[in-house]
Amino acid sequence: MNLSDRPALDQLLLNDWQRDFPLADAPFAGIALKCGSDEATVLSTYRRLFKEGSVSRIGGIWGAGAGGAAMLCALSVPAASMQAVAELVNAIDGVNHNYEREHRYNMWFVITGRDRPTVHAQVDQLEQSTGLTALRLPMVRPYRIDLGFDLRQTRPAAHPGEATPATRQRAVPVVVEDERLAALVEEGLPLIPRPYDAWAQALGWPAERIRQTLNRWLTQGTLRRFGVVVRHHDLGICANAMTVIDAPDELVDELGARLAAQDGITLCYRRERHRDWTYNLYFMVHGQDRDTVGAIIERAITQAGLTGRPRQTLFSGLRYKQTGGRYFRGQTAPSWQEAGHEQAA
Repeated sequence: MNLSDRPALDQLLLNDWQRDFPLADAPFAGIALKCGSDEATVLSTYRRLFKEGSVSRIGGIWGAGAGGAAMLCALSVPAASMQAVAELVNAIDGVNHNYEREHRYNMWFVITGRDRPTVHAQVDQLEQSTGLTALRLPMVRPYRIDLGFDLRQTRPAAHPGEATPATRQRAVPVVVEDERLAALVEEGLPLIPRPYDAWAQALGWPAERIRQTLNRWLTQGTLRRFGVVVRHHDLGICANAMTVIDAPDELVDELGARLAAQDGITLCYRRERHRDWTYNLYFMVHGQDRDTVGAIIERAITQAGLTGRPRQTLFSGLRYKQTGGRYFRGQTAPSWQEAGHEQAA
């Protein structure tokens, strides 16, 4: 269901709280006040949105390098083996995205781990089990990272405090003593009136320390945003495309910065080249249909000064897996589950 077809409260809760989610004692009561509703209704609405799949969690999106290593990989899979290989990829704990794309390299996935050797070891095991060789495309520099969607305009949400490549390229990493909180941020807030108190109880921390740490992470770029993480496919944004460009190495940062500033760009990175894949500049566009996405791509290429550079655009097909990046799995305090604070209680 598209956003415009939803009740007014659904639209507000999905669109307006993807970032700057309240860090107050009772955040859902604060949201209710601003939406002209009440806390119980806001909570019940979010529970429904979770159940139907429109929202994956209320939590954080890490900045690049905040929690470990991540790598984009691609496989060229025989058509008859796609589902079987997808299941093997999805079974890897560190894989958070796995998509079919329209290309000879037809399966693209992102894999995370605590460090680069861990990530490479997981890909080594996958290659052994499938007999396929993966393109391994580590990120060199981010120019634009997930900032949420303006669902009313189906384009990346603008924000006056957004960092530029010149001011913030790598996040300040999470320190060891904060890793248990980081695991909870990845799981998402429980849908209860005082969710930060539940986190504080699980960690044995004062609630104020929770809020101070989240604020610090947002200020220093460890978290790019904290708020509602929507499943854009389920909200009508089901056409997405990755464009890859062969840019001169001496100009790629300048060109990447220009590209990231263009209207409609969701993600933009520089990645290492591969002997079988010479592209080093990547960007994503999401939209409701292929024509709209294609038009955004062409306009962005022109305005960023990339006309004539070798490039390819790979539209996505099946979505085999999509979850948030999980760097801190296993760090959650045992009392969290014992206390019964399920995310969508």
